[in-house]
Amino acid sequence: MIILPNHKELQYSGRIDFEDPVGPEFVFAGSYVRLCFDGDGIDVFLTNHRSYFTNYVGYILDGRQGKFSLIQDGKEHVYQIARGLHPGKHDLMLFKRMDSCHTYTFSGFAVPDDTVVYPCDPLPARRIEVFGDSVSCGEVSEAIDCVGTPDPEGHDGIYSNSWYSYSWMAARKLNAEVHITAQGGAALLDHTGWFCAPHYVGMESVYDKVRYNPELGETKPWDFSLWQPHAVILAIGQNDANPVDVMALDPQSPKAAKWKDSYQAFIETLMEKYPKAQFILTTTILNHDRNWDKAIDEVCVRMNSPRVHHFLYTNNGCGTPGHIRVPEAEQMADELSAYIVSLGNIWNENE
Repeated sequence: MIILPNHKELQYSGRIDFEDPVGPEFVFAGSYVRLCFDGDGIDVFLTNHRSYFTNYVGYILDGRQGKFSLIQDGKEHVYQIARGLHPGKHDLMLFKRMDSCHTYTFSGFAVPDDTVVYPCDPLPARRIEVFGDSVSCGEVSEAIDCVGTPDPEGHDGIYSNSWYSYSWMAARKLNAEVHITAQGGAALLDHTGWFCAPHYVGMESVYDKVRYNPELGETKPWDFSLWQPHAVILAIGQNDANPVDVMALDPQSPKAAKWKDSYQAFIETLMEKYPKAQFILTTTILNHDRNWDKAIDEVCVRMNSPRVHHFLYTNNGCGTPGHIRVPEAEQMADELSAYIVSLGNIWNENE
């Protein structure tokens, strides 16, 4: 039996391109489809569209996590997830481990003919969105042996896992749904950062898209009315030092002033998109010049809004020269979730 993507009991989360209801495209890290069923096995039909890295998909079946690599030929393939499952209800979440280093088309699940499909538990009522870069995506997070050190050479994507990003960890601690609107290498402005070298695409060209990697076809706008967060984490200011670290060189220079003005304009645009959300400005514990955090604080003070806050981790900007590994992400998630709690009831739970 084939369970098509438009089956009424499938549950989705994340910015997903549903232009084709029986072939939705998964783009952003952490986006997922969930199925609750009673059957002794399950496969999935996926078509991978690769830009770089070896691409992996993650899943959690009955609380146990697994992954599999995707075939890179751009054709639809069937991937076995489980066989010989015990009788009774099973819960499967198939999720995107990686950012738009690839996208994939989901064409449905294959299950035995006698499988029974159940409704999933509702999504959390609380909603968080994280705009950021590779750290927010959980890139290289599973390189546990490299805590506090540079990334392993030639990792090629195998260690990247959005489930272990501080973004998703913090959301789970708060019992919140999360949209990880983040991309490895992205800075705020186009022509800076590392994403889509040598032309470089910044968050200003990513934030309002459901498809945004020009190497994977035409970009598509996102409809902000489809999903409104209560809290927005803006974790930008890391890759912005490439190709020129304007804040380290002179935080009062015209180029630095331009970045601060653009950063403020970006926040103000998001505030219009999300008129009830609280905004938390931050960077990460990945090493960077402290002038970036001072610049962010300057913008926060200048805006003087009760909806805009500046948050620093305990070892902000000096925690590691490499990507954030699972234990480090756990600590970040603890601190971030505690800070969000300190803001009071931001969830509009009495509405």
